[in-house]
Amino acid sequence: MPEAAPVSGYILTFDFGLRRIGVAIGQTLTGTATALETIGHGKAPDWAAIDRLVADWKPALLLVGLPLGLEGEETDMSTAARHFGTALEKRFGMPVAYVDERLSSRVAGERFAERRAAGTARRKDARQVDAMAAQVICENWLRQQDA
Repeated sequence: MPEAAPVSGYILTFDFGLRRIGVAIGQTLTGTATALETIGHGKAPDWAAIDRLVADWKPALLLVGLPLGLEGEETDMSTAARHFGTALEKRFGMPVAYVDERLSSRVAGERFAERRAAGTARRKDARQVDAMAAQVICENWLRQQDA
């Protein structure tokens, strides 16, 4: 099987959750990622918000964090994240990749705590942490591409 061509451009990254979906944007040229926003996910994802993000950023790849168990096993949440990724692929006709997101929320929480200590964030806001988790997921994926 031929190796996939390297991705070039923007990477729109999702930290999937049943209540909220954190979103970040990554850039393959610079190898950097930035937290964007958190969108709602009630009975269904906020597709209007996702449509807007895809239209605004025109990503080369959609990246979905996969919440595997600590031993790397599939979980109910990783199955739900895969369903979300399949829906993204069908809706936008774009490639979707998955990346292990174990501990990304913990890293995002630690980064948020550092911002609070530095006085750049006032109080813990789950919406900010979800977007920061998407940023961590994207950063991890970008590092894997450089390896």
